[in-house]
Amino acid sequence: MNPAVESYPFEQRPPSLPPIHSVKLTVNGAETELQIAPWTTLLDALREYMSLTGTKKGCDHGQCGACTVLVNGKRINSCLTLAIMQDDAQITTIEGLAPANNGQLHPLQTAFIERDAFQCGYCTPGQICSAVGLMNEGKAKTTADIRELMSGNICRCGAYTNIVDAIEDVMNQQAA
Repeated sequence: MNPAVESYPFEQRPPSLPPIHSVKLTVNGAETELQIAPWTTLLDALREYMSLTGTKKGCDHGQCGACTVLVNGKRINSCLTLAIMQDDAQITTIEGLAPANNGQLHPLQTAFIERDAFQCGYCTPGQICSAVGLMNEGKAKTTADIRELMSGNICRCGAYTNIVDAIEDVMNQQAA
């Protein structure tokens, strides 16, 4: 946590410190109120203020997808949104997928393991959150759709075939 932001109540802050704002986030089912600078990204709020380090900082420009989380069930790049813009939002990170599934791994987490859809693992949390969002959207019907709709998530190890196979496995299970 940033001690400069937390050390002073609003009315006692020296003018040299950055302004802070209160934001309420519900992350993985738990409501949290943070005192943050207005320019704090959702990614930094999750990692630095809440110690949820599963969400990764990759490019910090919204190009790699490593920071993908779900906001109100939709996938977003958390490096491209300010935390204060998500006030009162329902946010799910990779850490929240298993608890939402009664403590069992989410089916996509299991499929990624079974299909060896990760190599170094750095992109995996973003890939899985993006895939959950993709399935929530309901637009992917074919392998080509999955590839296109997951194209914003980069895997530098090249596990794309296994990632697509894992997503198809779960989509086929849900369709059955």
